[in-house]
Amino acid sequence: MPREKVVKIWDEREVVYPPKRWHYLWEKREKALKIMERLEQFDPQLYGSVARGDVRRDSDIDIFIPYKVPSYLIELALEGIVSRRKIVMATPWHLIKGVIEIDEETTVTFPLIEPTERELEFYKWGGAIDIWDVKTKQRVPGVNKKLILIVPTERGHIEREVVGRESEVAKILGVSIDIVTERIHVLTRRDAIGRTGTYLNEEVPDWMTFEEALKLIADRDPNVRRKVREAGGI
Repeated sequence: MPREKVVKIWDEREVVYPPKRWHYLWEKREKALKIMERLEQFDPQLYGSVARGDVRRDSDIDIFIPYKVPSYLIELALEGIVSRRKIVMATPWHLIKGVIEIDEETTVTFPLIEPTERELEFYKWGGAIDIWDVKTKQRVPGVNKKLILIVPTERGHIEREVVGRESEVAKILGVSIDIVTERIHVLTRRDAIGRTGTYLNEEVPDWMTFEEALKLIADRDPNVRRKVREAGGI
């Protein structure tokens, strides 16, 4: 998807979805549910626009496992539909994650080290729902990449600018004010200087487990090694 720039709308506005947008949403939800049912024992979360509802035709389907679990168990659950496997780390200070690509729009992400509460709040920031919410067609508020708070309504959603409403946004999302200020800083900086790239984005060979690949990376990269050590190991 193309990079989205931070916008300032200042005033609240309502967006009413046309039938086609509802179709895209429920179509993507149906696809997500089939994958989440395979992963049900791991409490999978669907996050981002497909959880909020403000989807477009090219919106990604992002599923996250909220705790560390042996990667082979996830891969067994997804047997037959895995197309690519990667280890990613946004910056030297962020969570190290395994990413399984199902197809060009669908990914399953899981932590390779124990995540912190702040790292898990990232998913609530964007809006996250569990398998029951998907089955019952629930939608939740969350913030998009333009720093706009999306609040679902029966007809579509309400949009509110996040900057200047930090405490209100934190309360609505049930997250700390720290994650709100951090995301504002990251996204406005990215908007000003451009995306600087992901610190780590490495494909995992078919014959290797995620844990084996991470150990090799940690052996050569002191930042990865430090993060693994701080989290209590692989």
